[in-house]
Amino acid sequence: MAFNRARGYFRAIAEVVFGSRPAGRSVTVLPDDLFIVSYYRSGSTWSRFLFGNFIHQGEPVSFSNLNRYVPSIYEVPDRVLRKLPRLLKSHEYFDPLYPRVVYIVRDPRDVALSFYYYNLKTRVLPEKYPMDDFVSRFIAANVVPYADRVGSWEDHVLSWVRLRQGKTNFHLIRYEDLLADPAAILRSVAPLLRVDPTEERLARAITLSSASQMRSLEKKESEQWETTKGTRQDIPFVREAKAGSWRQQLPPPSVRKIEQVWGATMQALRYELSCESSPEPLAYSSGGQAGGC
Repeated sequence: MAFNRARGYFRAIAEVVFGSRPAGRSVTVLPDDLFIVSYYRSGSTWSRFLFGNFIHQGEPVSFSNLNRYVPSIYEVPDRVLRKLPRLLKSHEYFDPLYPRVVYIVRDPRDVALSFYYYNLKTRVLPEKYPMDDFVSRFIAANVVPYADRVGSWEDHVLSWVRLRQGKTNFHLIRYEDLLADPAAILRSVAPLLRVDPTEERLARAITLSSASQMRSLEKKESEQWETTKGTRQDIPFVREAKAGSWRQQLPPPSVRKIEQVWGATMQALRYELSCESSPEPLAYSSGGQAGGC
């Protein structure tokens, strides 16, 4: 353990000295930057493909070039980011420096399910770890340090929605709506992206960013992308790419836990609650306690 701590310490020193540490929250923000922001496992990778292929008309976006076209602030050093296109991926809680933001929100019941499988894939969780135990940790923001740092799903969502909703430089997108009609959502966000949403451009972006295309690319390029390099290959990164999987796969006690804690915020974002739950009152909710089913 002491050896690992020492190795981590010297690695951190080397990153500072050689300027190789990923930018993270300390990223240099430029006045015209556009950020794709979301909580973890809320569709940010698909959004990077979709928006990247919508904006850039040359080489299609792939896992091997994703950080060149839509770079992640967690994988690229600040000195490199300054030379790259300024459509950036972030999972940060509210940052007043971000000038333009597309915020992706996803049903937390599906987020919990997706995050569970991702943590199995990255070996954070052991095989057959109880789903209900994971959901309790997920609600408490006690899963893994990089995610816990930004707070819970509700903390993250409200930090952006409460402070930016209604402003011209902020566009809120539900993952489920993006799945249902990507062309309509791309048209709606085109002014913020500063792109002419022609039919040809829309069709190209949607085709090149389809779940089947991304799965095919993942099989070929998983070891070329930092996020999937060295992870379990028997668990895909691009999973079902659909809404509502929680209904079949999330245990009822887990569903109740999420809805009872975050129900008011979920309903404010137009996520229907199951008839088994009645959310607790939230003092900061726009409508107080949400109604039951």
